[in-house]
Amino acid sequence: MKSYTVNANSIRQFVVEEGEGAPVILLHGFPETNFAWRYQIPVLSKHFRVIAPDLRGYGETDKPASGYDKRNMARDIRELMRELGIQKVALVGHDRGARVATRFAKDYPELVDRLVVMDNVPTRIVAREINASIAKAYWFFLFHLVPDLPEALIAGREHLWLRHFFSDWTYDPSTISGEAFDTYVRAYQAPGAVRGAMADYRANAQDVAQDLEDADVKISCPVMSLWGADFHAVGKLFDMKSVWAEMADDLQAYAIEQCGHLPQEEQPEKVNQLLMNFLRTWRG
Repeated sequence: MKSYTVNANSIRQFVVEEGEGAPVILLHGFPETNFAWRYQIPVLSKHFRVIAPDLRGYGETDKPASGYDKRNMARDIRELMRELGIQKVALVGHDRGARVATRFAKDYPELVDRLVVMDNVPTRIVAREINASIAKAYWFFLFHLVPDLPEALIAGREHLWLRHFFSDWTYDPSTISGEAFDTYVRAYQAPGAVRGAMADYRANAQDVAQDLEDADVKISCPVMSLWGADFHAVGKLFDMKSVWAEMADDLQAYAIEQCGHLPQEEQPEKVNQLLMNFLRTWRG
């Protein structure tokens, strides 16, 4: 595996890459970095050129003050592809990365051969369906929108903040522990890291407005939606097959048992099998 930085869309993006062949880009979610794909990269790279950037505001990628609406974050990936000489891609996104990937598929349909979205309810659907139960499950959406206060409260307590999410969001609360947990803590202790993640959430109003502009346009490529059957804020709260049938006609949908919000880390073998089956005909 190699790692490098690329200047694209006016920011320096940190990327890990392994393998050769048809390109597959993996986009991580919150509260993670591209380290989230450590179980997928070795398997996929036997067949594909696998590229996993840290998103804007996360990990080792730049954390500017602005530009976190999903249209611009999708442009980050478009310009990264341009710099790497990639014409078309299979795109895999989890959580926040799935929001970026969904916007990418809408804005650049000619550049996406197929799309995988993992444990994600599209932004406009969360906003449309909001009620007391959803607001309770998505409390962090609202908390992260508050200017400045989250950063002040989290500073020096990143381990407590992350421990809550990794425990509450997984079927087995010990899934992310030891060196894996320490890796994420170090990432979010870096200068600007918490602010970058907050800025991602604070783009919510722009994201909803962008999603409403083309709400009637379905994603044109084949889509596979995966989610943890046991996550209280997604699989247990939404009819996920119906949610993604609203987004795409060519859809495969799978609930992963004994799994919470982090399928790629909680059930990596099942996720890898589903990914390989979905990607097997992708030739680039």
